[in-house]
Amino acid sequence: MNSTNTKTLVKDPGCLHACQMIPRFIGLDMRMAKRKLQLKLGMSKLISLVPDAYRIPDSTLAQQATELVREISDDMLLNHCYRTYLFGCILAHQDGLKFDREVFYLSSIMHDIGLSEKHAADPGSFEYVGAKVAHEFCLDHDYDAEKSALVHDAIALHSAVGIAHKEDPEIALVHFGAGVDVIGIHYAEIPKYALTEILEQYPRLDYKNLFVDLINKQVELKPKSHIATHMKLGFGNKVKQTPFSE
Repeated sequence: MNSTNTKTLVKDPGCLHACQMIPRFIGLDMRMAKRKLQLKLGMSKLISLVPDAYRIPDSTLAQQATELVREISDDMLLNHCYRTYLFGCILAHQDGLKFDREVFYLSSIMHDIGLSEKHAADPGSFEYVGAKVAHEFCLDHDYDAEKSALVHDAIALHSAVGIAHKEDPEIALVHFGAGVDVIGIHYAEIPKYALTEILEQYPRLDYKNLFVDLINKQVELKPKSHIATHMKLGFGNKVKQTPFSE
């Protein structure tokens, strides 16, 4: 195991007070409204995607991570993880962001391990449970310590509204990629042909209902977890109202 690590990993904040979260959600809504207005007014435009824009890495570690998730997750959750990566790549391409493709893929494909049946009851907020498992997986496979820490933080912060978008590109992209799929943020920035291709290859499989069920179970099991405040503020309804047809 590669145990050398110079980066301090982010810690589980637990259940934050609604007063802390409400301004963050308002800020998210304002940022999304601005992006939509810019598109509508032609101030920003969708650019053509080259085939490489959302290529899935084929490294040995990427394949091993995918197999890990496949073994402990159903197809609904696995497909969401694939879509998180693909949507994030498209958004990065649209914004000209430079990022480590392998780090981003590892973070995306493993970001919901904490919701899998194997780890759903592990102590702590599910994002941080998954981050710990993924971090250990990376180190056990002799992955670079700094990159392993980045995988940890990208997973830990993927639901951190108001925080993740300010972090390293790999962290922000897991947040954005998952955000497209979960609550429809940046949905209008995914070209229709790419959206159709991705959904054909990785169908949603009643994602809205099944995902909300998983989150509700997390709140029941861990009422003091990070996602509990999101649910109190209507996160479940946001999921159900996304523009995707199931």
